[in-house]
Amino acid sequence: MTCGTALLSLSHWLLVLGISSLPHPLPEISSARASLFRVPTHHRHTLPSPSFSSNPSTPLHSCKNCKRIFSDYIILYSLPPVLLMAATIVPAHAAFFGAKKEIGARASFSPSISAHRCRKHALNKVLAVMSPTQPSRAPSTTGSVKHGMTMTEKILAKSSDRSKLEPGENIWVNIDVLMTHDVCGPGTIGIFKKEFGKNAKVWDREKIVIIPDHYIFTSDERANRNVDIIRDFALEQNIKYFYDIKDLSNFKVNPDYKGVCHVALAQEGHCRPGEVLLGTDSHTCNAGAFGQFATGIGNTDAGFVMGTGKLLLKVPPTMQFVLDGEMPHYLLAKDLILQIIGEITVAGATYKSMEFVGSTVESLNMEERMTLCNMVVEAGGKNGVVPPDETTFKYLEGKTSLNYEPVYSDESAKFISEYRFDVSKLEPVVAKPHSPDNRALARECKDVKIDRVYIGSCTGGKTEDFMAAAKVFLASGKKVKVPTFLVPATQKVWMDLYSLPVPGSGGKTCSQIFEEAGCDTPASPSCGACLGGPRDTYARMNEPMVCVSTTNRNFPGRMGHKEGQIYLASPYTAAASALTGYVTDPREFL
Repeated sequence: MTCGTALLSLSHWLLVLGISSLPHPLPEISSARASLFRVPTHHRHTLPSPSFSSNPSTPLHSCKNCKRIFSDYIILYSLPPVLLMAATIVPAHAAFFGAKKEIGARASFSPSISAHRCRKHALNKVLAVMSPTQPSRAPSTTGSVKHGMTMTEKILAKSSDRSKLEPGENIWVNIDVLMTHDVCGPGTIGIFKKEFGKNAKVWDREKIVIIPDHYIFTSDERANRNVDIIRDFALEQNIKYFYDIKDLSNFKVNPDYKGVCHVALAQEGHCRPGEVLLGTDSHTCNAGAFGQFATGIGNTDAGFVMGTGKLLLKVPPTMQFVLDGEMPHYLLAKDLILQIIGEITVAGATYKSMEFVGSTVESLNMEERMTLCNMVVEAGGKNGVVPPDETTFKYLEGKTSLNYEPVYSDESAKFISEYRFDVSKLEPVVAKPHSPDNRALARECKDVKIDRVYIGSCTGGKTEDFMAAAKVFLASGKKVKVPTFLVPATQKVWMDLYSLPVPGSGGKTCSQIFEEAGCDTPASPSCGACLGGPRDTYARMNEPMVCVSTTNRNFPGRMGHKEGQIYLASPYTAAASALTGYVTDPREFL
């Protein structure tokens, strides 16, 4: 039996047993490691309703089983067997919605937090149970008082032509947007051609977005070849939204080039409330800030979507996070999401939707909301959502001509757990090496000497992130004590750094303030060193170093050298740390 067959068989049994998901964030997969089976030709475009089989010996190529395994659990095929066997697997069961259990926090923030959950491991302290208050919402086209649904359930119901859904159901979903990039694009294209034919056409050339962004400004031949592959495919298929780059020596002469996919998707109008957006990148959940269902998928799933426009998905239960209180001037959304991940751990939201509501969330601009949703996957989440409002609609003005239909959770919606945070009492935090849930107060890490600071990525390289960093530099009037690297997420962000005045600066731009502070010149927009990349990647850690970074992951080797130490932080904390040479609470300057 081949490794691929063994994993397929295990996936089949997981489906039969009703087991849902793995508890840890999965690594980004650039290609499938197991051999693939073939979807019967007569079902490639007309997909039947899913059904379980109680016979594990049924051939994997049979119509009854193949599409369930192909879609819902294909990510298992790409996991190394050791990781697969070592994972703790949690059954999804309706009893989660039954009796609720009080839990507590494991850090010093408990006075400002309350939560109640169902059938989860209890932590040491017990907190008071408080139910969140939700603003009144207009009735939606799906759901009812009797069968209340969450935002995520409503979006999936609408996209599957269902009147109602419940967590744990497996449904065929019609996809509104599929995104891929230079790392996973070649693998996705290869699978599409293998399974649908060399001359096959994609299901809809206007619903596929291809964005080169990961390994762009490098001399690495394999990285450059990947861009060539997706370019050839985009031309062959006449893909409408292909954001190409040809001249690597000067990104500004490439008008079509955008930069980091997750920020570019928003800026180019591909993120719309009530829709389903899938991408071959784990941080696709970033788009949930617009009130849509957005999640990352593997190359195999993406290849299937390319040919059919559909995907089989398990409806996730929803956790609700209520953030209320006035946001202190020294906090940013990065502090909030690091606080949440530290509270629930990297396994706390495994295959669950994370819904963010409350007065604090409503006060955030769209880029800050994106920061919240971007790191949902670091908690194991399937997707994150923020209810769309006037802030959302204003951001979308002029970015899309397509109609969209916002949805909101019903008052009678069932949440698997609810957390409440008094944001006014929170403090700046960091995530220490080597896990996003290794939370600590920034002021408690002032003895940590650092070698560099990195401000960039999909979660920390937006215009507002650089504005925040510039505010700290401006307030201090000092120069940085360690190398400080700046990597704008997109070409638009890069232009903003040179054109938009920083409030309270007397008309100075971010670029001027950064230059006065002694920072490195803003680099070409891309993912940069966020995930390491080829050795010549700008700002990559090629030797053991300690770095404060506004990125989203701090696993060993994530930004290059396997012995590097990464402290995840907000742009405020990153800038403050650059000025002192050690992890620093931004309140020292703000």
